[in-house]
Amino acid sequence: QLHLVESGGDSVQPGGSLRLSCGASGVNLDYFSIGWFRQAPGKEREGVSCISSNDGTIYYADSVKGRFTVSRDSAENTVYLQMKNLKPEDTGVYFCAADPPLSITSVQDMCARGIYDYWGQGTQVTVAS
Repeated sequence: QLHLVESGGDSVQPGGSLRLSCGASGVNLDYFSIGWFRQAPGKEREGVSCISSNDGTIYYADSVKGRFTVSRDSAENTVYLQMKNLKPEDTGVYFCAADPPLSITSVQDMCARGIYDYWGQGTQVTVAS
């Protein structure tokens, strides 16, 4: 099965920036829809940003819109989540997820429901003074 690996999590002060990476070996991630999710202690997992493999449509949760940017680097077979102006509320374990290009579900719905076949192990992001 597809093995996803996230990296880039760290502890930063409010207002700081981080760039998370999601990579895989042996599979071209350009063929997959990719989602970024996070889970804070005591809270439900939530979709942060998701990008469709079908048409490149990108969805951002309202809480991160204007601060987070998701992008693909095909040469590196990597998907990035650039996070700026981080807030304490952004703290949590961040996961990337992948789904093959067979679904006709909207990227917004996939992000809301977390309907992805493959998941990484997560990387910790902590935002505190």
